[in-house]
Amino acid sequence: MHNKKYNIAVAGATGAVGKEMRKILESRNFPVKNIRYMASSRSEGKILKWKDRDIKVEDLQKADFAGVDIVLFSAGGNRSKEFAPKAVSSGAVVIDNSSAFRMDREVPLVVPEVNPEAALNHKGIIANPNCSTIQMVMALKPIFDEAGIRRVVVSTYQSVSGAGLKAVDELMQQTRDFLDDKEIKCDIFPYQMAFECLPQIPQSDAFGENGYTSEEMKLLNETRKILEDDSIRVTMTAVRVPVIGGHSESVNVETIKTIKPKRARELLSEFPGVTVIDDPARQKYPLANIAWGKDDVYVGRIRRDESIECGLNMWVVADNLRKGAALNAIQIAELLIDRSNI
Repeated sequence: MHNKKYNIAVAGATGAVGKEMRKILESRNFPVKNIRYMASSRSEGKILKWKDRDIKVEDLQKADFAGVDIVLFSAGGNRSKEFAPKAVSSGAVVIDNSSAFRMDREVPLVVPEVNPEAALNHKGIIANPNCSTIQMVMALKPIFDEAGIRRVVVSTYQSVSGAGLKAVDELMQQTRDFLDDKEIKCDIFPYQMAFECLPQIPQSDAFGENGYTSEEMKLLNETRKILEDDSIRVTMTAVRVPVIGGHSESVNVETIKTIKPKRARELLSEFPGVTVIDDPARQKYPLANIAWGKDDVYVGRIRRDESIECGLNMWVVADNLRKGAALNAIQIAELLIDRSNI
């Protein structure tokens, strides 16, 4: 890090990811000169802390981005499309956590440990990948570099915090009501979420013509873009599970060259931001409760796929609000600062 300090804005500061962004900026001693918090008009005037200072939340609709160096956006795709270009025209670099710009050819889609160079070619906006994509490509990258990847089959087990703070509240209330034998009310989710698995993410989306959800298609399209290989075949099922925080994934990888589980463990152990927990004889493997609140992506249950010549199975777990969103965005900002690209 250089000695220079930066004017930072967090758009969507009151949401689940915005809250994590605020915590991580502070815990990582990000070189902040001044910080501004922005959200919808409902939160205008609300007081949020930055270290020992009180910061008044501004209405994003009225915000002037003049003088801001970096804007961390996590205010939803529509707001990103509307306000990110305004921030860029004011001279800011935007790191956007929504899906608004991810597949735009002019916008880099970046996981700093995986494709840092892509960030340096930005034209004002850098996209943060989807949470489930980030943790998967972190586990795939060292294997991809060593043995190539022909095909990935992934099933996700995604926590309700990925659907926002109100979704967490709904799960908690439904759980209490279920245990008290009361009527279960559904507002955020189309069905009861407590003690249930819902194979539809996001819950508000219609299924596509091909039968896949938008969340599932992100795993295909974003993986190819990040790894810069359109030949990789990916098929996916995304499932919401009644876990508060932390996404888990069963990832099956068909490689081009043979790679043994022992070698995969070595490569993953050496890869920055990955922790291997893989000792099945002692019942040691990644869990959402282990990953929640942590920065790393956890990988375990690494074993040969007995059904094909060149294949591995892995269990991949990460905190969806940290590495899956807020932390990755802040790491992109740190990368730009380290490379004197801002």
